[in-house]
Amino acid sequence: MESPQATLLAHAPGPDALPMDRARRLLRNVYGYSGFRAGQEAVVQTAFEGRDALVLMPTGGGKSLCYQLPAIAAEGVGIVVSPLIALMQDQVSALRQLGVKAAFLNSTLDYWEQQEIHAALGQDQLDLVYLAPERLLQAETLEFLRTVKVALIAIDEAHCVSQWGHDFRQDYLGLNVLAEAFPGIPRMALTATADERTRAEIVARLALRRPAAFIHGFDRPNIRYTVQAKNRAGGQLAGFLEDHRGEAGIVYCLSRRKVESTAEALREAGHDALPYHAGLPGHVRAANQARFLREDGVVVVATIAFGMGIDKPDVRFVAHVDLPKSIEAYYQETGRAGRDGAAAEAWMIYGLQDVVRLRQMLDESEAGEDQKRIERAKLDKLLAWCEVTACRRAALLAHFGEDYPTPCGNCDICLNPPRTWDGTVAAQKLLSCIVRTDQRFGAAHVIDVLRGKETAKIEQHRHAALSTYGIGEDLTDGQWRSVLRQLLVQGYVRSDAHRYGALVLEPAARPLLRGEVTLELREEVRTPKPERARKARPGDAEVAASDQPLWEAMRALRKQLADAAGLPPYVVFHDATLKALIQAKPKTHAEMLALHGVGKAKLERYGDAFLALLANTEASTPDQS
Repeated sequence: MESPQATLLAHAPGPDALPMDRARRLLRNVYGYSGFRAGQEAVVQTAFEGRDALVLMPTGGGKSLCYQLPAIAAEGVGIVVSPLIALMQDQVSALRQLGVKAAFLNSTLDYWEQQEIHAALGQDQLDLVYLAPERLLQAETLEFLRTVKVALIAIDEAHCVSQWGHDFRQDYLGLNVLAEAFPGIPRMALTATADERTRAEIVARLALRRPAAFIHGFDRPNIRYTVQAKNRAGGQLAGFLEDHRGEAGIVYCLSRRKVESTAEALREAGHDALPYHAGLPGHVRAANQARFLREDGVVVVATIAFGMGIDKPDVRFVAHVDLPKSIEAYYQETGRAGRDGAAAEAWMIYGLQDVVRLRQMLDESEAGEDQKRIERAKLDKLLAWCEVTACRRAALLAHFGEDYPTPCGNCDICLNPPRTWDGTVAAQKLLSCIVRTDQRFGAAHVIDVLRGKETAKIEQHRHAALSTYGIGEDLTDGQWRSVLRQLLVQGYVRSDAHRYGALVLEPAARPLLRGEVTLELREEVRTPKPERARKARPGDAEVAASDQPLWEAMRALRKQLADAAGLPPYVVFHDATLKALIQAKPKTHAEMLALHGVGKAKLERYGDAFLALLANTEASTPDQS
């Protein structure tokens, strides 16, 4: 069998066409980029050397190019393992716009379409082919691909292989067979989210052989992180979205019913909001996703069923009105904001009920005890992060093993440092009340007893006679919920799912009750609205006032061309390319080809239309001389 390196060198005859020289020319001519982004060049070089690689780059960091470029440069095809049909279809559409010979094999194709792709593969007519893991692992698929010249294998969203990851997929577990099925072919595992333990599991489960590891910074400096205590979720979300009217964003909810009700409430408030969850008919989900990708200012309200592989660059916010299940899930979901590098926000609210509900869901799940232990550990780390009192960005990055010099100046903690108070006595009162009520009741009743309320349940159980009845009148219901939430997060108390959410003391509570330890708690205050870094769309703010009409005309032309091709507008040109066109105002194809994001295929498809627009604009502009 021909070596992988020989395969990758096959399109590079002559001493001046070394692999990386060819890659740089393709980078310019195909993608329209004058140079690699941070970290990409080393990964591409590793593929040329025929080595396996583990690649971690933040969302929007350019992971796809790391495997696409060497596959295009190679003789043979790059096989890409992708977990979602919609994701592989979007990526193939974008590649074809660049003039790349790409295809996908999945259940949306009929028999004859699949046969055409098989024929193209057999004749070495494709640069890249995308498959879901379950399709790739079918015996007939593996047998056929063994007859094809394969340049490299990329396993996208590689965290799906790990049970320590946040999006475990059973089908990924079989991908270790690729090491034996394609000996000597370089394999590249890529993800945006994996802590040290998940990385080790990716390497082991995929049987990567002495992989080169590329771990690039997890920091997304353009994203502002904010976490607030939940008190009136609907009103809080409405207030947050007032500053984001007309902008694209994603709102995540835990349940399908909440997705529906939240989307309806946002529509009534004047937002262009659409629901997305697994319970909707497939054609409705597809239509809602298409509108989000192709139109400006659409807000999708979704469960975690939405988002993986969404390449829309101008998502200005991701809001969570319920807790995600782990820091990894949170990072992945919030990473869908601000892929264009402009200012974006990750906003989340959570409260006592979220903590109780998620822990109950874990306890009641049918997962084995080992998996439950894994999930509890991930949830506990997320809860601890929610309650930090120092720079939130630094704490987030520390979870992934990255040091960050604080303060970041762009998170809620840095912008509005929280106050703390000595909550030892309050905690002792609450713990004592849980004990006095025989650890048989949930949060609402325990707080009612502390506050000295007169309720039917208190009368029924004669809890007004308890020594803890009314000893907590000095704090409000909300303040007691805050105390209890922090005790739950810090492991002093748990909610027993098998006893209808009854509060039960953990061993750590005993030293606290005896006064052997003290407890600092966060003070719940109304978070002031921070000054926004921008009032207009980020793209608008970077365009001179005199060029605003041209900017809007360019965006309208892009939308027209995209609609005609059935594509999202950003696949035609990103905002950065439109701004480069406005600044340079090219008059010829050669001048336009020199701009960021303009490759030869896009120049051929769209160059004349944009050059004509620029010429007409210049002709209609009065001479100021």
